[in-house]
Amino acid sequence: MIDSKAVGELGENIAARYLANSGYAILEKNYTCKFGEIDIIAKKGMVIAFVEVKTRTNISYGYPEEAVNKYKIKKIKNTANFFIVNNKPLQDFNFRFDVISIIADKKIVENAVNANKIKNSVGKKFCSADFNFKHIKDAF
Repeated sequence: MIDSKAVGELGENIAARYLANSGYAILEKNYTCKFGEIDIIAKKGMVIAFVEVKTRTNISYGYPEEAVNKYKIKKIKNTANFFIVNNKPLQDFNFRFDVISIIADKKIVENAVNANKIKNSVGKKFCSADFNFKHIKDAF
């Protein structure tokens, strides 16, 4: 069985690479404060995107984005507000909440975990073609 934390970390690395390749600057990964955690905070132009990444190796429990419920949305919004208040130069930006949903091939994830390559999994060996992405903009 694959460790869900490892799957999540792999998904976050893949999502960060996807955003960077789409012209976003990654400001924070796994931003944490007393209100909660945001997987990725990215900037493109005058937009700051607060991104929740959900990764699964199958859809037997539903699509990954379906795990972003009202409780999770509230935590993300509170965390985003805390981030904005504590980063005054960013207060003039527009803000958006996104979900990146990834369905990863189980064998690819197992290989990445077994090879202990989670940290480098967005390198040459693994690319977005190995994963099924669904970038759900303005999710909240």
